[in-house]
Amino acid sequence: MTPRRPRKGAPCEQEHGGFTEFLHSLLAGIPWSDRAEVKEIVHFAAPRSGLLRLDNANGKTRVIGEDRDDVEVCLQKIARAESETAARALAEATRLTANETDTSLDLEIAIPRKWNRRGVVNMELHVPRGTRIDITASNGKVCISSLCASVKAHSSNGAVSVENVEGDVEIQSSNAKVRCACVRGRIVARTSNGKIEVSQHRGSLDAATSNGVIDAEIREVSGPVVLATSNGRIALALPEDVDADVDVRVDNGIIRSQRSLSRCTHSTGGRLAGALGLGGVPIKLRTSNGSVSVR
Repeated sequence: MTPRRPRKGAPCEQEHGGFTEFLHSLLAGIPWSDRAEVKEIVHFAAPRSGLLRLDNANGKTRVIGEDRDDVEVCLQKIARAESETAARALAEATRLTANETDTSLDLEIAIPRKWNRRGVVNMELHVPRGTRIDITASNGKVCISSLCASVKAHSSNGAVSVENVEGDVEIQSSNAKVRCACVRGRIVARTSNGKIEVSQHRGSLDAATSNGVIDAEIREVSGPVVLATSNGRIALALPEDVDADVDVRVDNGIIRSQRSLSRCTHSTGGRLAGALGLGGVPIKLRTSNGSVSVR
């Protein structure tokens, strides 16, 4: 007997539930098929030492300085598992541990053993403006803003952004961009395979990358400026009135300068050296394969 075909335009019937159940049955057994999100807010007293250390193994981290006398930590814990119940259990099992000593307040995300790479913990901290920050992060972006204290950030596979900070800044990243804006102090920035971007800076600058561009704007030069990259261009904007000794070297590229240098030497070997104003603060720019511009 020939099986009866459904009438044209008639909906297909499912013997074992609708399409959603059918899709869920296909995904059953995959450890990241279902997702759960848990939010949590935790408060701490401001660190006695003034130093806050933070370790986030997998997720975004944001620190914002405010006029306050405590530390507020907002957690967004996201986990995936074979079911929503299991995913929620993993998210809830993720904890924020705290340990305060005479030298620092240490915060760390404690991740369950069953955790997989499909889970993340995004953190947002609101801290007193005078809190010194030391962050270690991986696989997530780091953003720090509005502080009047020193900042250290170490990130792997995640961009780092620092803005509106009065204090020395030290950044170490890999495979990601580094951005600093409106910083007053000394900046030391290192990254690999990523761009370094500095704008409206007042202070000294030491920036180096491999396979990346360096674009820097300095409003006030109060210390040495050293910019170096192996494969990429360098663009440096300086204030109108500055007393500095400029030394530019390029292996394979072009040097462009919109500033008048005294005691200027320009060789065919890819070097430009001279003084701006009365000379004084050293400015050294180095690239192997790329152009250099000074304006």
